Amino acid sequence: MNILLPIFYLPPISWFSVFLNPDFEIILEQFEHFPKQTYRNRADIYGANGKLSLTIPIKHNGERYMKNISVSDAENWRKQHWKSIKTAYQSSPFFEYYEDRLLNIFENEEPSLMQFNLNALKTVLNILKTEKNYSFSSEYSDFQQDLDFRNQFSAKNPPAYNLEKYRQTFSDRFGFIENLSILDLVCNKGPESLTYLKSIK
Repeated sequence: MNILLPIFYLPPISWFSVFLNPDFEIILEQFEHFPKQTYRNRADIYGANGKLSLTIPIKHNGERYMKNISVSDAENWRKQHWKSIKTAYQSSPFFEYYEDRLLNIFENEEPSLMQFNLNALKTVLNILKTEKNYSFSSEYSDFQQDLDFRNQFSAKNPPAYNLEKYRQTFSDRFGFIENLSILDLVCNKGPESLTYLKSIK
């Protein structure tokens, strides 16, 4: 079954549960017009004050296709994002174990947002010790509604999945925050993350 997925920045847990589903052949969308305020250039983590959104600034140069969007380096966002992630997760059970690999994501000066996201995806798959084949869309086209996930993952709406609670670094302060970036899961559950993802229905 072919499933069409958007290309996200360190995607939320619900995205990964679809991406890794063995019944799905994944097609990643590269020809959509870049939509603002989505996970394509945003990741949510659990900071000391609750949910914290990390947003990659993009260049406004008239490009509209996702595959042509470039990141803006006017702000030192890579350094800022890494500092926020380290502050948020340095006391989590598995951050130290994965730290060097996660740092490599932000040492990559790739100017393409899509390629930056894909490089980060490869790192996460390496951490999860799993592989997944995927292809890319060859044009923008309508897709059978129940197989089109381009608009399924909204930062504004809760996920349509049952996400079991797990211990998070600051959950004693603010409780469980669901469907954060995959970073939250791997830093808190480590080697159990893949089993957790496969159990999501």
